[in-house]
Amino acid sequence: MKIAMVGSGYVGLVSGACFADFGHEVVCIDKDQGKIDRLHDGIMPIYEPGLDALVDTNVKAGRLSFTTSLAEGIKDASAIFIAVGTPSRRGDGHADLSFVYAVAEEIGESLANEAVIVTKSTVPVGTGDEVERILADSGTQHRFAVVSNPEFLREGAAIGDFKRPDRIVIGAEDEFGRDIMSEVYRPLFLNESPILFTSRRTSELIKYAANAFLATKITFINEMADLCEKVGANVQDVSRGIGMDNRIGPKFLHAGPGYGGSCFPKDTLALLKTAEDYDSPTRIVEAVVKVNESRKRAMGRKVLDALGGVDEARGKKAALLGLTFKPNTDDMRDSPAIAVAQTLTDAGVEVSAYDPEGMDLAQPLMPEVKMCDDPYEAIKGADATVIVTEWDAFRALDLSRVADLANAPVLVDLRNIYSPEDVRSRGFTYASIGRE
Repeated sequence: MKIAMVGSGYVGLVSGACFADFGHEVVCIDKDQGKIDRLHDGIMPIYEPGLDALVDTNVKAGRLSFTTSLAEGIKDASAIFIAVGTPSRRGDGHADLSFVYAVAEEIGESLANEAVIVTKSTVPVGTGDEVERILADSGTQHRFAVVSNPEFLREGAAIGDFKRPDRIVIGAEDEFGRDIMSEVYRPLFLNESPILFTSRRTSELIKYAANAFLATKITFINEMADLCEKVGANVQDVSRGIGMDNRIGPKFLHAGPGYGGSCFPKDTLALLKTAEDYDSPTRIVEAVVKVNESRKRAMGRKVLDALGGVDEARGKKAALLGLTFKPNTDDMRDSPAIAVAQTLTDAGVEVSAYDPEGMDLAQPLMPEVKMCDDPYEAIKGADATVIVTEWDAFRALDLSRVADLANAPVLVDLRNIYSPEDVRSRGFTYASIGRE
């Protein structure tokens, strides 16, 4: 089957490469000529483990290609995926659907055969209805169906998530759409991946509901971590204790500096706006958004406390290890590190930083922060070393070397990757999240 993927960003490129690896013929389409040129040269626009090799293999096999021409790319395609960005609209928090609708209009004008148009982008309830209307108004003479097929990819583990999904959600209104999508995902039938067919609007809401629920779990355990610090309990044991209940489960119960990234912040906001539009308030999600935003600055204040308080911190130096919102990605969108760095620099603290993949994207977001070539360069002369993102490279730091290089042996562990007893036995002042 020929598949067209409109949008060659994170979702589009990963999905397109994986579909090609299943044996489909895939064309990835993007209006950014520079991005397409780099892809032709084997240069990935994002960092995702294993993606460069996957793309290279399927390009060489003739199953994966790239173009800037939508009309050329969708020709003879049975499934046309829309995988363009839907960022939060400036000023009101609604999802910006202008890219989705522009693509739908261009597809309608260029469609040369019957096809299923699939919204892979994360979109609010009712977007598929509008896409269908745009296509109908385009005057196309070819049969089409509009289907919702949300993605559930974790950055840093996206290829595995795509090839071994815990579920595939397809929102289709007719047999034509369901039949084509069944053929698209037929290679996964062998893995017995569960496919859930729903109405289109239900499928659109599932994506937002899933992300809002996960964001709620993260925010809940972060508030429990604060309580643990007050009462002398251990949040890691609390997480294990409640996570062993199979009604709750252990995932997304790791206390930290708050959630960030490309999905949770914008999707929770978009869900709030949808709920407002339909006069159905989502009070729990409102609280999650508010608490998460305040938590990021609170983590900066935690570092200031480790530096002796706001008055004593001015003129001191902090080293931030990890800048991306999570490890194994270069994504800086809504990363807690941004708020932590801003809180520190606002208090007159000199900040140095190191991240294995994110510094190029981080530098414009935090111009006052000095980017370093390795963690030990960042730590040199620091009055506090702060672990912000749990990259594997930071899990076994040479603490003796850290103590020698730093101005003071102070470690603030915002991801709880070290044992308090071990670090303190080496002469460090140690602060973590939700632990005594």
